[in-house]
Amino acid sequence: MANWVLRSLARGIRTTRWPRAEETSLGVTPGRPRAATGMSAEAAERCPTAALMPVEHGVAVGFERCVHCQRCRHGATAMPWSGDFEWTGGGPRESVDLPARFRRSLHVRYVDAGACGGCMGEVRLIDAPPYNLHRFGIFITASPRDADVLLVGGPVTEAMRTPVRKAYAAMPDPKRVVAMGVCAINGGVFGASFASAGGVGEVIPVDYVIPGCPPPPLAIIHALLAVTGRAATQVTAEQP
Repeated sequence: MANWVLRSLARGIRTTRWPRAEETSLGVTPGRPRAATGMSAEAAERCPTAALMPVEHGVAVGFERCVHCQRCRHGATAMPWSGDFEWTGGGPRESVDLPARFRRSLHVRYVDAGACGGCMGEVRLIDAPPYNLHRFGIFITASPRDADVLLVGGPVTEAMRTPVRKAYAAMPDPKRVVAMGVCAINGGVFGASFASAGGVGEVIPVDYVIPGCPPPPLAIIHALLAVTGRAATQVTAEQP
């Protein structure tokens, strides 16, 4: 026990230096496929969610549908794969970044609207020592009445439609909504049905989206920085 304590004190808290420095540690992101020139349609046929699309010059990628199954990563028709995590894109609603006063004081309310649990697991890590969300002046709040950002995961089940609407209505202006993961963007593997809205945008306005299934902690932090204009949004589709 004593040796464990001494080693911990000597090592200190190893918080990532991103975004000031590039983060290259193993395991911080599952990566994602990239659009490729000269690829055959066979590569797209292996995708179970139609995230890969054959086009004239190769295979395009729609990140809003990619669930990181990695079927396209191996074999003779393997797609090129990146190790990035800055995935946040603009949502259906054309919105501007929050005013500068939110850059060092942003409060976030997370709502699990019917997710499988994967997104919840990643959200719980963003304030852990390796990522330390608080260093950016971003905090998780228990009440939507104190929230500037509503972070929603899951395809919005029928039972969660009203709670999500009430949470959004309780937030003070200006407020922003971030759809976290492909389920929150368009229903993901659950899709739209009698029990699922098929995406947060079917219930409340969405300002930003985070592709991924689930998005890793640094992708979530990137989205929250983008909300305040401290990070740039990315495209959610690529052509070869």
